[in-house]
Amino acid sequence: MWRQGENNIVETRRASSLLITNILNYNQTIEWLYSRLPVFQRVGKAAYKANLDNTFALDEYFNHPHRKFRSIHIAGTNGKGSVAHILASVLQSAGYKTGLYTSPHLRSFRERIRINGREISKEDVTLFVQENMRFFEKLKPSFFEMTVAMAFDHFAKENTDIAVVETGLGGRLDSTNIITPLVSVITNISYDHTEFLGDTLEKIAWEKANIIKEEIPVIIGETQPEIKHVFEDMAKEKDAQIYFADKIYSAEKNIKDNFIDYSIYKNEKKYLENLETDLIGSYQEKNIITAISAIEVMTQNDLSITKKNICDGVGNVRESTGFSGRWQMLDKNPLTICDVGHNEEGIKSIVDQIKSTSFKKLHFVFGMVNDKDIKKILKHLPVDAEYYFTKAGIPRALDENLLAKEALKFGLKGKIYPTVSDAFIDAKNNADTNDMIFIGGSTFVVAEVLL
Repeated sequence: MWRQGENNIVETRRASSLLITNILNYNQTIEWLYSRLPVFQRVGKAAYKANLDNTFALDEYFNHPHRKFRSIHIAGTNGKGSVAHILASVLQSAGYKTGLYTSPHLRSFRERIRINGREISKEDVTLFVQENMRFFEKLKPSFFEMTVAMAFDHFAKENTDIAVVETGLGGRLDSTNIITPLVSVITNISYDHTEFLGDTLEKIAWEKANIIKEEIPVIIGETQPEIKHVFEDMAKEKDAQIYFADKIYSAEKNIKDNFIDYSIYKNEKKYLENLETDLIGSYQEKNIITAISAIEVMTQNDLSITKKNICDGVGNVRESTGFSGRWQMLDKNPLTICDVGHNEEGIKSIVDQIKSTSFKKLHFVFGMVNDKDIKKILKHLPVDAEYYFTKAGIPRALDENLLAKEALKFGLKGKIYPTVSDAFIDAKNNADTNDMIFIGGSTFVVAEVLL
């Protein structure tokens, strides 16, 4: 029975490879992906699939590519992208051919799939879609389901040693959750995507805890007493060793110009000294500790990673992986920062760092998507800033007029702009040299500034 199914899949792939399509180049391929496949980041709930049926079908069709490389699996509400990039950078510094799958992208679709920091080529994206279009049209996968299949297929074909794989949404029903990694990592839990993951931290934690696999160690980045038992119970059920990173490691930091210097302690004894990083967001301390904890566990799986590799990798995350959009400095005069943090905990961390930054006046370019609890965000924003309310050019974007109206209830005042570009240009025109411009509230607002 299984052999018959395998033969049918082979025949389908042969037919697809012979298909002559009207797609001629990369741009047309991307246009097809966006127009034919539902994209959660753009349309929201309509793109969400509450099962893994398509994922399993794609995995079988491509002959189980995820079994051909080792992996690390990362979930969490905040910090998972940072941890993924830190781990990838360290693995690269240790000499491993390292795949990296993350989402969403900022500038280009190709950012989602990288090997040793290099994005998947336009030719590989185009060929993947063209060769398999007939199957995609029959299966009708979501954009994310298809993208995960593309990533795993690419990593396998390129003989990747190990891939760092970030979940898209949740964990239990995420398309990435078919892998059996060397280690699972869960950064933290906060309220986000509650319509899918549940309306309590415990429910959200349970969804993400479902990336824990049988006898595979799991790192929990942040100990949250009210939900700690969720991870402990799941780990016990799966006979998985569990580590709480912040109970093992701590850090002291010294802020420099464009770098932060850390001293890392393990069980209160100095573990690393003069650990510099180009990730200048103050919230990255948690992510670095989480990554280091995962690295130590990985060295128990016959991976050779030295302290020098850790220092080199953590020190050059942006350069080695192309990481962007996290407390990223765009200009010094005036100081111009963007950050993709968009839920309550993410915004609180951003506002804390803004408060510790020196400037004369704050110009805040701000937009959101329409499925967030905007009141939970707005209550944390600084009242003494000049706001430039705007929206990104996607269907999910919250109307800028509605945003400004709600913001006024919290004492946040400013002007309204139909595009991010208009808002950013006006902020730059109004800001003095000693002022600060911040751009955020949505990944897509930041993306339009970085384009």
